[in-house]
Parts: sequence; C-alpha cells; structure tokens
Amino acid sequence: MDARALKIEAARAALGHVRDGMRLGIGTGSTAEEFVRLLAEKVAAGMKIVGVPTSERTAALCRELGVPLSTLEETPELDLTIDGADEVDGKLALIKGGGGALLREKIVAAASSRMIVIADESKLVETLGRFPLPIEVNRFGLGATRLAIARAADAAGLSGPLTLRMTNGEPFVTDGGHFIIDASFGRIPNPRALSNGLHAVPGVVEHGLFLGLADVAIIAGADGIRTVHAAS
Repeated sequence: MDARALKIEAARAALGHVRDGMRLGIGTGSTAEEFVRLLAEKVAAGMKIVGVPTSERTAALCRELGVPLSTLEETPELDLTIDGADEVDGKLALIKGGGGALLREKIVAAASSRMIVIADESKLVETLGRFPLPIEVNRFGLGATRLAIARAADAAGLSGPLTLRMTNGEPFVTDGGHFIIDASFGRIPNPRALSNGLHAVPGVVEHGLFLGLADVAIIAGADGIRTVHAAS
C-alpha cells in the first residue's frame, strides 16, 4: 500500500468512532483531509454531526464537500477531535504543525473530550524530534524571540538550527497572522521540559509539542491497523 492508501485506512478506522450528533473537531493536513472526504460521504448518507475545523484550508474542504461547520465560539465544547500528526511516540506525545495550523489544532484538541490521532506507520517514532519542531511566534521581536528559543532549548540540553519557515520567498504566515520557526533539535528526550521552557518565552505563541492531549492513535501500516492507547 502506498502512503495515501495507508492514510485512508487510518481515517476509515477513525470514522468508526464518530457517532450521530457529535460535535467534532476536524484536523489539518493530508491525513485529516482523507478523513474529511470519508466523513462527507457519511453526512451525505444522513449522519448528523457538526464540525469545528482547525484551519481555513480544512474549513474550505468541508464546505466544498458539504460537511456542516460551527466555530468554537458557537460550540465551545467538543466530543471528539480527529487529527493527524507529524510524529507520535508510544506514549502518544506528538509533534504537530507541519501544515502550519498548530495553534488552532491545539486549541480545538484541548476543547475536546477525546482526541484520536490518525497516521501512517512512518509517523510512529521511539523518541520525538526527527521531524523539526514547529514553533509559532509573534512577528514583533522575531530576532529576540529566536535567541530566547535557543536559550530555552539549551537549558533543556538541546540545540540545532532555528529556521524561519518560508513560502514563495516570503515568511509563511499562519491563519492567526504569526510566523513559524522550525526547530531542528534532533531527539527530544524530555518533551515536557522543552514545552515548559518554550512557553516561558514571551514571543512564543504556541509550539507543536502536543502532550497529554491524544487519547488514541490509529496507525495504518502494511500489516494493517494498530491502535495505541494513552497510558491511564
């Protein structure tokens, strides 16, 4: 099976957790988009749900396919969020934000009773950090924020290039109007310590370490579907 086929299988397995009447957080990225396509088929067949998208890109796809939408202002408590991940470890710590929607993704996940992560087996890692960590930052004081991030990383025993994300020769701008710094720290043995250090930097809006948010990961591989549950 190719990568897209695996993503579809993970999305299909996650759809089995969606019940009629749910308030559903809907993630961003290629795997989440496969979930939206499958969800739209269920909606067309009569399933009643309301979705809260985590990005303008996801919202546009939902509208195109007829998935009913709400906002967190209108629907501040959600039953379930289904989203992808750039990395997931065996304890269901995640790195997210490759698609640039990490702030809204984290807000939606935190507003949900449960979060299910869907991914192909290439995203499952022993230790987070192979994928650069996205850090959403305020535009103001970018240079000072970058230095403060480097100091916070050093305090956590980490170092590596801090690269401003670019697109078409210009800084990438998130839906919230912020920039993203991609931090190539390598292995992150203590994600909580790094998370705390980054949150103490005033210019950091949010970072892509999702800790204690995912309840279940549905991982699709060549041998089928593997379901990983968070430790109780």
